[in-house]
Amino acid sequence: MLELNIENPEELVLVAHALSTDLRVNIIQLLNTKKLNINEIAEALQIPVSTAASNVKILEKARLIETELLPATRGAMKVCTRTYHDIHIVLNSQFYNKQPTNNCYEIEMPIGYFTNCQVSPTCGMANTDKMIIQEDSPAGFFHPDRSSAQIIWFRKGFVDYRFPLELPKGAKVQSVQFSLEICSEAPNYDNNWPSDISFWVNGVDVGSWTSPGDFGGRKGKLNPEWWPDNSTQFGLLKTLSVDGNMTAIDNVQVSSVNLHQLALESHSFIDLRLGVKDDATFKGGINIFGNKFGDYEQGINMKVFYTF
Repeated sequence: MLELNIENPEELVLVAHALSTDLRVNIIQLLNTKKLNINEIAEALQIPVSTAASNVKILEKARLIETELLPATRGAMKVCTRTYHDIHIVLNSQFYNKQPTNNCYEIEMPIGYFTNCQVSPTCGMANTDKMIIQEDSPAGFFHPDRSSAQIIWFRKGFVDYRFPLELPKGAKVQSVQFSLEICSEAPNYDNNWPSDISFWVNGVDVGSWTSPGDFGGRKGKLNPEWWPDNSTQFGLLKTLSVDGNMTAIDNVQVSSVNLHQLALESHSFIDLRLGVKDDATFKGGINIFGNKFGDYEQGINMKVFYTF
């Protein structure tokens, strides 16, 4: 996700300008599921190659697409890839001013270190070298080799993670944040496959997010060479946060659950559950990415902001 805010007006104006014409929006749409070179973009939109090239340059400057030169029959061709599925804009500068950033307890959890699970097919897990268990085998999720997992997927159910909470004496928690790369779980992949993914913290249902799809069409930036091109490739980086007032995902409120309801003071740990409910509107599964799969070099990151 591309994060923009009013505190950085130069970048905000650059992206807004890049998306200010129908033509450049159409180029972004063309790159939704596949890479295209300049000639292919021009042909699809029935515009001159020079026009396509100049507009691609504007989108590239705004970091909305990235290009690479690849060998062609005559010389080289510039191939374009879309870099983001979501853009989040914060226009309220006070939001950043109120974040307690001086004191932060941070820990990254490998995705294979879940403490409990209950999953339904389609399901499986893999590491950087191979499939860890037989595909569509829920019992295999308890195999000890799960600790090496770099991608985990299932259609329904949940996985639980337990994070240690080791704060200095007298610390007062102001907010808790989890960030992770996730997406839906479809057969092979399907960029338009919604799924309602829910989150629980210390046993409290804090909210859900509807993933728009199970993303593929290009190689995940971190994926190993052996991983099939027709499988899930990457997800979206999502940030779940709970403070004294509410729960938000990517700074957008999803529920009124607050820190007080999590009873952090009575635990030396924080539990996080990820799952797809049986009664979800969109039961489209979940993929969870580790720090060597997908697009983002991280597992499940937890940050606890505190004051004294």
